[in-house]
Amino acid sequence: MSAMIILGGVGSDCPQDWQLVFQDSASPVSEEIVFFHDRVMFILTVIVVSVLWLIIRSLVNRYYYRFLVEGTTIEIVWTLIPAVILIFIAFPSLRLLYLMDEIIEPALTLKAVGHQWYWSYEYSDYVKDSLEFDSYMIPSEDLNPGDFRLLEVDNRLVVPSQTHIRVLITGADVLHSFAVPSLGIKMDAVPGRLNQVGFFTKRSGVFYGQCSEICGANHSFMPIVVEAVSLDRYLQWLSAKIDE
Repeated sequence: MSAMIILGGVGSDCPQDWQLVFQDSASPVSEEIVFFHDRVMFILTVIVVSVLWLIIRSLVNRYYYRFLVEGTTIEIVWTLIPAVILIFIAFPSLRLLYLMDEIIEPALTLKAVGHQWYWSYEYSDYVKDSLEFDSYMIPSEDLNPGDFRLLEVDNRLVVPSQTHIRVLITGADVLHSFAVPSLGIKMDAVPGRLNQVGFFTKRSGVFYGQCSEICGANHSFMPIVVEAVSLDRYLQWLSAKIDE
């Protein structure tokens, strides 16, 4: 039984035509990133509207002009207000940076290696000889109906859902970047160095990403596909892969 038959019937998360918002979040970190973005955008909107209103009033009313540019009081106000706004932005930002960098005790550790121009993955937690395979983009002429052009791969990175996953990331030749927007992860793949990133998928699904580093001529042709499935389906896939 092929891995694709075992894993069929799950939803996909990828960019849509004319999309103006983030992809649907599938991890707690991704949800926090979206929430922080919305909070900052709200603050930015209030600032823009307020400053624009003051500028217009100062142009049509001399009293407002004098109040905005002269005097000790206005100097203090124009200093304190931005400082308070920066504090309201900085503390949630630092908290989010800490959450993104934190690696909770993982139930599964994988290794992703960036090559020119494809990814290879290694599962070493289960078998004596680690399970390794390459993941190449499927050419457009080989796509099946419903597949996504430039995003589909021949071997997906399959993980169990609702499980803490750690990915060790490195590069085999040049700089790459392992990025999956729906999971809120983006980490550089540096030759000679191991970086790590953790994620927790809250639901099953297929999550698409790409190399986000300009790594050469075929930079745009090394997609990443993470498939989160139930534990039973994951064990079936793992058994089928080991038996190949």
